Amino acid sequence: MPYSPTHKLQTRQRILESARRLFNSKGFDAVSIGEVMENAGLTHGGFYRHFKDKDELYAEAVRWFLCDEAPKPWRRPGRNAHKPRAQRIVDAYFSFDHFDDNESCCPLVSLPSDVTRVGEGVKAAYQDVLEKLVALLQADLEGPQSRERALSVAALCVGGLVAARGVADPSLAKELRQAAYRQAQTMLKARPC
Repeated sequence: MPYSPTHKLQTRQRILESARRLFNSKGFDAVSIGEVMENAGLTHGGFYRHFKDKDELYAEAVRWFLCDEAPKPWRRPGRNAHKPRAQRIVDAYFSFDHFDDNESCCPLVSLPSDVTRVGEGVKAAYQDVLEKLVALLQADLEGPQSRERALSVAALCVGGLVAARGVADPSLAKELRQAAYRQAQTMLKARPC
């Protein structure tokens, strides 16, 4: 008896969630298809019913972050609901929960060096996530330089966390996060020209 389309979709989502978590925490090269499937509670052979290869899985796992179904424990709905969305995004992005989350964090933070070494499909997926972040930020900004400000805030968010995660000294990591956060907030509040 064949599986229903719903079952196939749910299975694909389990594979994507498993891949997203593993790629985020270990990187592309350190994760095998077998490990992704085992983590999803599936056999290795079923992989090719959903993806043609590991690169396609990687690209889709990066895009999976944009889906509502993908858990983001560091992004709590209702927190600071009185603030504009861009400020809530920056607050969540620089939160200690996000900084400390190696599995569910934004792929812009966990995967930048991996992405530079893989195919165009993965780079396109990474770009999709970045463009979505910029669009969300820009929607709350006014003035002729709203795109440039949104790009700058996105760069501060990503770069600030990447730099903070890359140092051994917790005090320096905290300083980097706080400095980038303050600058991002300043950019959000800047008066349009």
